[in-house]
Amino acid sequence: MPQVVAETWVPVTPQIAFAVSQTTGETRLRWDPFIRHQHLIDAELPGKGVRTYTRARVGPAMISEYASYRPPTSVGMTMVSGPWFFGTFGGGWRFVPEQREGIDGCRATWKYSYTITPRWLRPVAEPIGQWLLGREIRIRIAAWARGCTDPVVVAALDL
Repeated sequence: MPQVVAETWVPVTPQIAFAVSQTTGETRLRWDPFIRHQHLIDAELPGKGVRTYTRARVGPAMISEYASYRPPTSVGMTMVSGPWFFGTFGGGWRFVPEQREGIDGCRATWKYSYTITPRWLRPVAEPIGQWLLGREIRIRIAAWARGCTDPVVVAALDL
């Protein structure tokens, strides 16, 4: 199963890092360049089993479900329905305390795994997916890192 991974370090606690990753509404749109719209389905708060509707800025939409929700260390999701070319899609974001150069912070590792459907399309689509999803995850995690130190985003957190 193809997988893309991105990692970065931010000078904030895992609690703040996790909370920024789970923002919604205007706060989410302030830092997340991937989405055009996102909302929880029939829930007020995220949690295991909660579904989310996400429309990407480039058009495709996906309904995903939290497979795990463990503040402030990790969150995982799986696709319930989405673009026709994904047979499966899942992601996980981990937040680990890590000190760098005497500064307390958090190392974030984001991973997305997927399969392409139909099977005959995989030899062509998987390399494109690796390039495109790899590019998107790197851009997105860099934007998230900026969001972790954006005073407007941090002020909106419910900690």
